[in-house]
Amino acid sequence: MPDYGSYCPVAMASEVIADRWNPLIIRELVLGNTRFNDIARGMPGISRSLLVQRLRHLEKRGVLETWPSATGRGSEYHLTPAGRDLERVVDSLGRWAVEWLFDDLRPHEVPPTTLMWWMHRRVDPSRFPPQRTVIEFRHTAPDPQTIWMVLDHGEASVCLQHPGFESDVVATASTAAFADVFQGYQRWSEAVDAGRIEVAGPRRLASALSTWFRWSPWAPVTRERADRAATGPYAAETATRKRAPQHSAQRTPPSVPT
Repeated sequence: MPDYGSYCPVAMASEVIADRWNPLIIRELVLGNTRFNDIARGMPGISRSLLVQRLRHLEKRGVLETWPSATGRGSEYHLTPAGRDLERVVDSLGRWAVEWLFDDLRPHEVPPTTLMWWMHRRVDPSRFPPQRTVIEFRHTAPDPQTIWMVLDHGEASVCLQHPGFESDVVATASTAAFADVFQGYQRWSEAVDAGRIEVAGPRRLASALSTWFRWSPWAPVTRERADRAATGPYAAETATRKRAPQHSAQRTPPSVPT
């Protein structure tokens, strides 16, 4: 396949990052995922062989480098200075999607396991309780599933099986309700007050639970965009368009991962 040429800076950058999945791999590295399996968990849909191929490409182009794992088993992937400089590019892509693809976003389509994985990497260890704390997330719909998150020694771990410790606080909601909070469509307190999320456990833990998470990096702009969509001058026009009958089949645009 011919390249874009080396006479335009945008063309040269596209050679490095414009292939499908590459921006998402950079997103995972920016958010702190350095192990192969951790990167893969944050990108449902990519095959392991394709992920290997994309990682090798980014390493060859100087975006990342491979380090021996501190545990002595396997390798880790870390951004180079050139790769870290792409953080602002990834952030701009997210902000652009929220602003201009807002009506096409499908936040409720995220699987429970992927959502919990996203949440566990967006935590604030400085706000954790001093003792080990187990959060039990009970997803009620569309597919009932229970997932645990263990906060201990400044780290969060996701468990698809019972972790062997009693749950300290239990949050129950549909995956859509949890996703709305993570993405920024609704604050945790608003979802609790509206009855979309139920929290059971000691008051001090139940009231502090939301402070343990930083939520999506694009939650603030998503909330601001949602407010404009609901109250802005185009709200009525958008609502009318959504109610209008569709006379021809249209392809549903893919969701934009966050």
